[in-house]
Amino acid sequence: MTAQVLVVDDILANVKLLEARLNAEYFDVLTAMSGPDALAICERSQCDIILLDVMMPGMDGFEVCRRLKSNPRTHHIPVIMVTALDQVGDRVRGLEAGADDFLTKPVSDTALITRVRSLVRLKQLTDELRLRAATTQDLGFNTPERSFAEIDGNHGKLLLVDDRRSSSERFAQTLRSRHQIDVEEKPQEALFRIAEGDYELAIVSMALSDFDPLRLCSQIRSIERVRHLPILVLIDHEEEGRLMRALDMGVNDYLVRPIDKNEMLARVSTQIRRKRFGDRLSQAVQDSMELAITDGLTGLHNRRYMENHINTLVHDATARGKDLSVLILDLDYFKSVNDSYGHQAGDDVLREFARRLRKSVRGVDLVCRYGGEEFVVIMPETNTGLAYTVAERIRERIAAAPFAITGRTREIPVTISVGIASLNDSAQTAEALLERADHALYAAKRDGRNRVVAEAA
Repeated sequence: MTAQVLVVDDILANVKLLEARLNAEYFDVLTAMSGPDALAICERSQCDIILLDVMMPGMDGFEVCRRLKSNPRTHHIPVIMVTALDQVGDRVRGLEAGADDFLTKPVSDTALITRVRSLVRLKQLTDELRLRAATTQDLGFNTPERSFAEIDGNHGKLLLVDDRRSSSERFAQTLRSRHQIDVEEKPQEALFRIAEGDYELAIVSMALSDFDPLRLCSQIRSIERVRHLPILVLIDHEEEGRLMRALDMGVNDYLVRPIDKNEMLARVSTQIRRKRFGDRLSQAVQDSMELAITDGLTGLHNRRYMENHINTLVHDATARGKDLSVLILDLDYFKSVNDSYGHQAGDDVLREFARRLRKSVRGVDLVCRYGGEEFVVIMPETNTGLAYTVAERIRERIAAAPFAITGRTREIPVTISVGIASLNDSAQTAEALLERADHALYAAKRDGRNRVVAEAA
């Protein structure tokens, strides 16, 4: 694993020491001797993680961190604050400024490399989601970066796994002031609850008496649905080796006993906020994917989606010797609807037609808007006779009841023409199948519209 690490410190000897340690682990290292220089480097998107000294003249590390986390271009970059300060209040102040972790001088090599690697993994995952979500801005969505400042870390849903009732009750009482928290004493039950629930953070005690807590963390990471659930562990001072293993397997954060109440609240809030931001990124990616394959007016699949899938459906049907039929449906005299009542009325008709069409076919059938007032239904394992029966049912359902338009203030009659083509015994391409269905549609329109015509195989 490699990444660009920015080391920020006003003392050259400290910079050189961290640079040498990181270079030995094959990280690329950038350096800055002041807060403003660090902000300029980050603004140019030149680093993956920041090691930030707290005590600097002019602009201290707390202020640098606050500016980084409030900037949409840099808030996603992990920040580790490196400090000689070892007071709980200083850690809470840094967490509230947005820091992701702390290293206390003198910094051990193990702690340095483990924390950097852990946060680099998180940064790489976030970068992948941000890259995919970037297209949503061009597609009309608000970018997640713009709304990140609105995300808070309060009112989260947490699961605490701790089999010592005295400590679990104390932690739960602290967290209930801001969050909804469930407590589970049995690790295996906790795994089921996490898999089935909608938790935003799992807090795992490393002092479980009859179960290896690292195994529980590993099992959580192996479940696809909750693989990215943040995990925070509670650990004793003397367990640094286990902590390093926990961080290496993907645990997000930790608290060392005795645990300060304010630090616990701050770290929990940070993890929940990051989880919500990741969820928002994932949703933006999903929205953009849906938009790319969905017709915005009718909610049906669009032509691009149909063209990408019909070849596969035809190939599979041919290889397995199965039937497959295609319907092309066209609204009769649709241009006159737009000309007489306006395009809004035309949109009303298209939406209502799509609704009735969807209700008239099976879930396995692929329903698409082909373009304009033309629609396509691809029907696997369906011969010509059955396809004709379905097409007639659709035609009758459309003609049976008028369509409401212009805010449901009036109704107009609508009819459709349908062309059908089915796979024949000879080798057949998807293009040829669609062309035959289109010829059948033309015949239906030529013969008077409001009818179904099946093209001979």
